[in-house]
Amino acid sequence: MTSPIKIDIWSDIACPWCYIGKRHLEAGIASLGADAPDVEIEYHSYELSPDTPLDFEGSTVEYLSAKKGMPVEQVEQMMQHVTDVAAKAGLEYHFEHVAHTKTLKGHELLHLAKAHGKQLEMKERLMKAYFTDGGRVNRIDELVGWAEELGIDAAEARDALESGRYADDVQADIAQARAYGIQGVPFFVIDGKYGVSGAQPAEVFAQALTQVAGERDGEAA
Repeated sequence: MTSPIKIDIWSDIACPWCYIGKRHLEAGIASLGADAPDVEIEYHSYELSPDTPLDFEGSTVEYLSAKKGMPVEQVEQMMQHVTDVAAKAGLEYHFEHVAHTKTLKGHELLHLAKAHGKQLEMKERLMKAYFTDGGRVNRIDELVGWAEELGIDAAEARDALESGRYADDVQADIAQARAYGIQGVPFFVIDGKYGVSGAQPAEVFAQALTQVAGERDGEAA
């Protein structure tokens, strides 16, 4: 039996295009229906903005305006555009509630969730928490609560986060991205050989998976 097509994704919890890209990939796979190949998806850590403070007190508009040196009006237009694109992908963004923070602790939780076979569910939960619910993805109490929602023992989650058990794994993912030359996310590596950069439309992912599946069939013939 042919092994599933592996899709490795470098992504940050605080990246609006990463959440959109996640939905586009899911839609691309779903669009293939019965012809969809088996896939195995694994998320890898990436820190989009390492200089983000742990707890920025202020709005998304204020943060981006100061960081990028852009007028407030331009930032608001940019955010509205992203919100509209997200809505078309079925996502509800509330930038007015977003709590800017470093995401490293959230990435550590994703590695713990992977160890429990629940990484995909945790990725979805953390991105919804960040973009829709205004959650603090750096605060251990909140992270433990989301772990509990997915059936992960609270004491284990707290110990893993407080001890930094998965901190080295997070840094290894970031180092691998650097080695690959990845400078922006989302970045998808399909079957270990094809790179797809950005939140491409669903049909791009469908086409890439169809191509890989076809190549595998050719090799097996």
